[in-house]
Amino acid sequence: MITIKNAHEIELMRSVNSIVGNLLRNLGEMVRPGISTAELNAYAEDFIRSNDGHPAFKGYTVSGLPPFPAATCISVNSCIVHGIPSTEAVLQDGDIVGVDIGVRKNGFHADAARTYSVGTISVETQRLLDVTQEALARGIAVALDGNRVGDISHAIGSFVEQQGFYVADNLTGHGIGRLLHEDPMIPNFGRAGRGPRLKAGMTVAIEPMVNVGTNRTKEDGWEWYVADNSNSAHYENTILITKSKPEILTK
Repeated sequence: MITIKNAHEIELMRSVNSIVGNLLRNLGEMVRPGISTAELNAYAEDFIRSNDGHPAFKGYTVSGLPPFPAATCISVNSCIVHGIPSTEAVLQDGDIVGVDIGVRKNGFHADAARTYSVGTISVETQRLLDVTQEALARGIAVALDGNRVGDISHAIGSFVEQQGFYVADNLTGHGIGRLLHEDPMIPNFGRAGRGPRLKAGMTVAIEPMVNVGTNRTKEDGWEWYVADNSNSAHYENTILITKSKPEILTK
């Protein structure tokens, strides 16, 4: 069921989402060669709890898998999403690292992701990051009252295809609020003018996941990888649909 938030609920959504936005900014300043993904995760969990939040990913369950063990999903290079932080995963010059964070506070959720460069990255890899960020911006720009989910999907997918990259199969954005994952699901490719209608008061997480070499994916437990082991980038914001332009809650 798609939920419409009232004014009080929107204020609670703004509050929890500001935690994620600030945390992602801080983590971007910490990313460097030699730091482990476990160190980033430890900082993130401390930050979330010090702001009276709860790490929404930690203990999250899906059928057939053990509960997710960490406060963050940290995915390096060809890992698209849901990477499990580890002391053995030490970032190297030229890597890219996607950090996805979910927080719950006062009964509402926030969710956002950024992909950071580690040291000096290649021109192609920088273009991947730029295209994925622009795809997110284009998706958000059409998340307007009266439009449809397919307008977001088409804005993202058509742009990524034009740039010679690939949207990852089987991974989507989603509604968000009292639950971390709510209706509607928001694919990163599709036909404009199709799908559920967007209405003011809806809060959704839009998240293009873009691969260099192929749209195909492979699963290894929680973690999703590009099938040909090429790089992948992930950017996500939780937004509020309003009567005018969308409000980015995780800015």
